[in-house]
Amino acid sequence: MKHDEETAIYLITGVMASGKSTVAQLLAEQFGRGVHLRGDAFRRMIVTGREELLPGASEEATRQLLLRHRLAAATADTYADAGFTVVVQDVVIGPMLEEFVSFVRHRPLYVVVLAPGSEAVAAREAARAKKGYGLWTVAGLNGILHNKTPKIGLWLDTSEQTPEETVSEIRRRSAEEAAV
Repeated sequence: MKHDEETAIYLITGVMASGKSTVAQLLAEQFGRGVHLRGDAFRRMIVTGREELLPGASEEATRQLLLRHRLAAATADTYADAGFTVVVQDVVIGPMLEEFVSFVRHRPLYVVVLAPGSEAVAAREAARAKKGYGLWTVAGLNGILHNKTPKIGLWLDTSEQTPEETVSEIRRRSAEEAAV
């Protein structure tokens, strides 16, 4: 392990069912002091007044998403300041990706975008117990990912990879290609 990886922050992003949770957990386990930070936990903490980010989202839903991102970034910074390598996992796509990056003050920060094809995402969604898609469609969310998300960090088409292969590729390529 490189010294700078000891206190790095990784953001693992992509659409729902792209493999973020599994990859983030496996990646966090690679470090002597690793944290897997699930950004969605901050959404679930809102007990009353929560507005979900759906197509055509309200201003309040967007504000809550930005709050979730600020909280995840601040929490990641706090863990990194304490000497942990932090793997943040969340759906951070579209222009929000650059905003999230701006919220994180610790460096190095590695951005990894899991971008399997729509067919692979649909198959993964069908195979899992947790269902993320309702009003959103795989094609709609993938459209935002590929057409409106800044091309920063390391983008991986993981359609044909196992989670272990993805983690290996992240470890191998992140220092050169994922740093922001």
